[in-house]
Amino acid sequence: MAPKILVSAGEASGDLYAACLVEELRRCLPGARFFGCAGPRMRSAGVEAVVDAASLSVVGLVEVVGHIPRIYGEYRRLISSARRERPDLAILTDSPDFHLRLAARLKSLGIPVVYLVAPQVWAWRKGRIRGIRRNIDRLLCIFPFEELFFRRHGVTADYVGHPLAGLVKATGTREEFFSAQGLDPGLPLITLLPGSRRGEALRHMPALVDAVERLERQRPLQFLLALPAGFWKDGGEALESRIGRRPVKVVRGQSWDAMAHATLLLAASGTVTVEAALLGTPMVTFYRVSDLTWKLGRRLVDVPFYSMVNLVAGRAVVPELIQNEMTGARLAEEALRLLGEEGRRERMRAELAEIAARLAGESDPFRRAASIVRQVLELDRGVANVA
Repeated sequence: MAPKILVSAGEASGDLYAACLVEELRRCLPGARFFGCAGPRMRSAGVEAVVDAASLSVVGLVEVVGHIPRIYGEYRRLISSARRERPDLAILTDSPDFHLRLAARLKSLGIPVVYLVAPQVWAWRKGRIRGIRRNIDRLLCIFPFEELFFRRHGVTADYVGHPLAGLVKATGTREEFFSAQGLDPGLPLITLLPGSRRGEALRHMPALVDAVERLERQRPLQFLLALPAGFWKDGGEALESRIGRRPVKVVRGQSWDAMAHATLLLAASGTVTVEAALLGTPMVTFYRVSDLTWKLGRRLVDVPFYSMVNLVAGRAVVPELIQNEMTGARLAEEALRLLGEEGRRERMRAELAEIAARLAGESDPFRRAASIVRQVLELDRGVANVA
């Protein structure tokens, strides 16, 4: 009998990773049924959406408070679905504030849990390790240093490689992209990446717009604002209204091309910086939360860097402008420094190439992840049922 699998993701990157894993599982588990919390990519992969993943896309200790009633409602809906359907296994992807709570409830229902994208408890909230050890059957890590950390704490963890390593690439040449977007091939291109969540992107836009105004006064440049497909609804229009008459062209659903063919990126710290590293494009990273979230959270974070690119490298490869440092003046200053020094950009490209090689892993991450999912199914249901 083909298995039923609950799959849940809460934001754009998780939606992509989970969708790719589902596609791989369909190849090795014909007839399997998938349902859960799904975004556009998961729905395209055939996951029945009990909950829309976009409804969970909130960040910040304080920012999330106003969304708690809605998120709790989605949580209850997923639990009700799990009780009714009795899946053979659950695959939870990233979004630990939501999914670690969900994992505990699913485990109490006797549903094995595989967790893709390890929660970053090595950076903060280390108290979560006990719950991870108790409620998650297999933890799939996407950064090379994570497996050893979790295994030292008694968690059954496996490094599968970064899911983006084999996915991120441009769909065409620079010439084709510039022509399609009406860009001048003789001018440097700066791509703005404010974040995949509506709230963070709106929070970052004032400083980005200020940086654009400062940069265009210094030298001839052209700008793109890259927005992810499917996660915006009214958010995209809200961002475009912040641009006004400024010389920024908006592109939707073409972020990798907009990144790959840019001279420089101004990128919100997060998954997009890993994508940029894999594409080899120099960048300035930034991030801002509410002042209260910053005051509460900074004491809990124990890492030397905020950008994953720098964390993987173990050194400051890309500039980081965090919280009060994230201003239009500082963004423009760092951007002009990189634009004015080709040698500096080349050194950064070489360092990004080293990071990309480190993230690739030894085999296809989704094939490895699917193999582990099958192992968990075999242990729980018997080899004959999943052969």
